[in-house]
Amino acid sequence: MTTSSLDKPELLALYREMLTIRLCEERLAKSHQRGLIPGACHTYVGQEAIAVGVCAHLTYRDAIFSTHRGHGHALAKGLDPRQLFAELYGRETGCSHGRGGSMHLFAPEIGLMGTSGIVGPCILQAAGAGYSFKLLRSEHVGVAFFGDGAVNNGAFHEGLNMAGIWKLPVLFVCENNQYATEIAFGYSAGNPSVQSRAAIYGLAGVEVDGNDVKAVHAAAGEAIRRARSGGGATLLECKTYRTRPHAEGMGDFTYRTREEVELWKTRCPILRLKQTLTEGNIAEAAELESIADEVAAAVEAAHGFGESSPLPAASTATTHVFSSPRALSTPQPSGPPQSSLRNRELTFMKATLEALTEEMAKNPAIFVFGEGIGKRGGNFGTTTGLFELYGAERLCDTPICERGFVGLAGGAAMTGTRPVVDFMFSDFLLDGVGEIINQIAKMQYMSSGRLRMPVLLRGCIGMGHSSATHHSGNYYAMYAHFPGLRVVVPSNAYDAKGLLKTALNCDDPVLFLEHKEVLGFKSSVPEEEYFIEFGQAKIVREGGDITVVALALMVHKTLAACAVLAKEGISVELIDPRTVAPLDINTIVESVRKTGRLLIVDEDFAPCGVGAEIAAQLGDFVFDDLDAPIRRLNGAHSPTPYSPPLEAAMAPNSETIAQAIRDLLEE
Repeated sequence: MTTSSLDKPELLALYREMLTIRLCEERLAKSHQRGLIPGACHTYVGQEAIAVGVCAHLTYRDAIFSTHRGHGHALAKGLDPRQLFAELYGRETGCSHGRGGSMHLFAPEIGLMGTSGIVGPCILQAAGAGYSFKLLRSEHVGVAFFGDGAVNNGAFHEGLNMAGIWKLPVLFVCENNQYATEIAFGYSAGNPSVQSRAAIYGLAGVEVDGNDVKAVHAAAGEAIRRARSGGGATLLECKTYRTRPHAEGMGDFTYRTREEVELWKTRCPILRLKQTLTEGNIAEAAELESIADEVAAAVEAAHGFGESSPLPAASTATTHVFSSPRALSTPQPSGPPQSSLRNRELTFMKATLEALTEEMAKNPAIFVFGEGIGKRGGNFGTTTGLFELYGAERLCDTPICERGFVGLAGGAAMTGTRPVVDFMFSDFLLDGVGEIINQIAKMQYMSSGRLRMPVLLRGCIGMGHSSATHHSGNYYAMYAHFPGLRVVVPSNAYDAKGLLKTALNCDDPVLFLEHKEVLGFKSSVPEEEYFIEFGQAKIVREGGDITVVALALMVHKTLAACAVLAKEGISVELIDPRTVAPLDINTIVESVRKTGRLLIVDEDFAPCGVGAEIAAQLGDFVFDDLDAPIRRLNGAHSPTPYSPPLEAAMAPNSETIAQAIRDLLEE
């Protein structure tokens, strides 16, 4: 390990930074006791040398990702203490405008990409930043700060493994403070040496005394130089200790002793550097006292600023859930133009491949992640031929680690690229659902709109081909429930291309769900560029007797039923929502006001489903226009079986749809 050779100004700067963190934390602890902090407060007392030693090597363009104990990282990265105090006091002037508090600090303008109340995501997000920087050919690095508890989490394994495979410019900093909440690391870890785990992933591993800022500074400097020069990632284990409770107000001596805490206080990193400065005749005691007085005054001023700052207006509580819509360069037609009828027909799969090909040619920041999407071209041909055009960095085959590469995609989106995650089957994505719901979907909101999340998550849904229960899920109702996500469910090639192109130009995360049984269906797709706006349903077939709303494969099943019913004199108006988040209720309302009846056909389960949402909203808007109750026809509320006759019994078909329409017309 390189020995630190710091001059006096550098050492004094480190001392000032550590003292700033310490005095801020002590003041915040008092504020918590006073009730000024309405939520949790996790202080960094005792660990200051790590944040300061690492961040001394970083610029504002380098990205750091942190944990619930992130005040020190934020301050060391350059956050104004006034913004920290204001945030913990829940004020408008806080770094997250009062949306985050102690555990959710955002300042992307200085490279503070967020702290998280969930253990592990920062590791994956830092890897994502490293992937962005590698793809964009920049010399910036991603840094993850995490505690010893995170190294027993799956995100640690998946993140370090991906960093090792792709030699990402990342520094993983484990602040081993001996306890994960109240669980001793010696108990929870089969291998108590964190740095030794680096070799498993082909990474450099270094262990240092985390209370020695000079040692941390030297080790971090070497690791960051390695990352910037293309040498790959490093796992830096910093042995340290927090001398305050896990969170302010919590009991502290049921899992550790007072004697242990007092012993570690004698190893204080600030006292240690102070002794180095004075005993080595580098600085006079009076000089250090002057710095301490300046820092104390600045901290009290920051406290005063935070306490006197205004609370955020209640009217802003739901802003920044979604990004501002982009203006698309061409009109967004509701259906194929007449000229396209003379053009070629494409399958659903070919249409989406064409959309992805066109957008990747225009935007070098787009890259695709997934299992077998490189030379193989994807399980369903979703990336056929693109590897030969763009190579392994933009068509990147991944290990089987859905949580890992979904979390990585989130970090990449935060740092300037546009990831496309091809997860093959929607069932597989459930392994990464925490990264989608807790991280990707919330990031724009928590950052007050300063971070965009242009992540496209695509893959197959639906029953068919005896795929059985782990390859047949739909799940669009689940994702549509959560704010921050767009959920797209096309039924045909024309819509699929236009909606995918919109998704690839959208700054919100998009779930693009493709029913595997329609991938081979053809429809007319014009050669000219076009986009289809989210939240615009399509009237597939006009009629006057009854309105049917159907999704994905059920659109085709309903069309077959309509052809039979037309011979019986029954006129059906068929609507395809195309997106379930946002959901175009207005088109359905206008149709039902005309027909007086509504049937919702959905392969997915009925309880808490899309059909239930449509029925509830229509009940509000058209109750007086209804001539009969709203009815739903859904797939069975059961896992999907394998045997063909059992599978066939699970979902609506054209016969059951036709009969449901007849029954509703008789009510």
